[in-house]
Amino acid sequence: MMGDMRQETADILQEMDILRLVDHHCHGVLPRDLGRSDFEGFLTEVAAPSPLGGTLFDSQIGFALRRWCAPVLDLEAHVSPDEYLARRAALGAAEVNRRFLAASGLDGLCVDTGYTPEPLLEPAELGELAGAQGHEIVRLEDLAEKVLADGVSASALPGEVRSRLAVRAEHAVGAKSIAAYRVGLELSGERPSAQEVKTAAERLYRQAERALAGGSGPPRIADETLHRFLIWSAVDCEMPIQFHIAYGDSDVDLHRADPARLAPLLRELEPTNTPVLLLHNYPYQRHAGYLAQVFKNVFVDLSLATHNVGHRAPAVLAELLELAPFGKVLFASDAYGLAEHYYLGALLFRRSLGRFLDEGVAEGAWTRSDAARVAHLIASENARRVYKLDDADQ
Repeated sequence: MMGDMRQETADILQEMDILRLVDHHCHGVLPRDLGRSDFEGFLTEVAAPSPLGGTLFDSQIGFALRRWCAPVLDLEAHVSPDEYLARRAALGAAEVNRRFLAASGLDGLCVDTGYTPEPLLEPAELGELAGAQGHEIVRLEDLAEKVLADGVSASALPGEVRSRLAVRAEHAVGAKSIAAYRVGLELSGERPSAQEVKTAAERLYRQAERALAGGSGPPRIADETLHRFLIWSAVDCEMPIQFHIAYGDSDVDLHRADPARLAPLLRELEPTNTPVLLLHNYPYQRHAGYLAQVFKNVFVDLSLATHNVGHRAPAVLAELLELAPFGKVLFASDAYGLAEHYYLGALLFRRSLGRFLDEGVAEGAWTRSDAARVAHLIASENARRVYKLDDADQ
């Protein structure tokens, strides 16, 4: 009997290695070669590494990269950072990107195209490298800021935003809000009135005029009313809505990005049946799991956290899965800049989910067939259902 159980769990882990994934939240990667400082700057959400804190290769993600990514570049595991970067440079960005995207085992990518401080590979290009379909996610604030930059009047801005979003919604599979970065997540649940939106737009234009007069850059959307307006506009377009949650760069105030703060908005969104996708969630993964359990339209992932916590990923995923229904959990890498993030996110996710399911089988918590079914749900089926990807692929 014990031998049969060991065989069952071994089979689960082997199946996880080849399990195809839908990456429901990711970004483009750089088409250019990188020096060491630039490379380390893209390893995490840190803008640039500091000699004061040592190298980012001495971190969970740094060790995970040397362990798991080195063999993809035909290197021994755990090679030195200098050896890794020399090999990467010798292969060139195009070949590095091809290898890691192809090795990630993806069946689909939902790509946030709203943050491009420099040129990145587009969804179709990423999809071609991965051998999968690339889909667009519209970043709401980016769309509105482009309307502002185009000189549309304050009174016309709401209508122009809604019009442009409706056009994008014909092809994009979802929208994303970064309210967490701008105003925090304690948003009112009420749909703002037309007068409230007009007043907020006028405030934004006054800010733009002051910025222009002062010689500074254009203002960012950072108004609670406008963030709610954008969210409800996406609801009207019947788009699933992603929310940045918690872990990010130093621009986010972590305590204001706790997903529990979204509860008033979630209560109002629930009757609309709009899928709400909570991204990242670390270190509030248990809070996110609770929200996924109590709100019928809330879904969760770990994305950015998975590759950053390295070999601790199984523990973090297990905490998310304490309460989150397995039909409400999705895979995502939040890969950005470095193609290694795609590969690490996928590999560490597979290992983490495999260990979680393996332990459940060993302890009699579920059967092997249940484990296989859950693995496919979380790996791809939940994302395909939420974003209607089978329709989008046609």
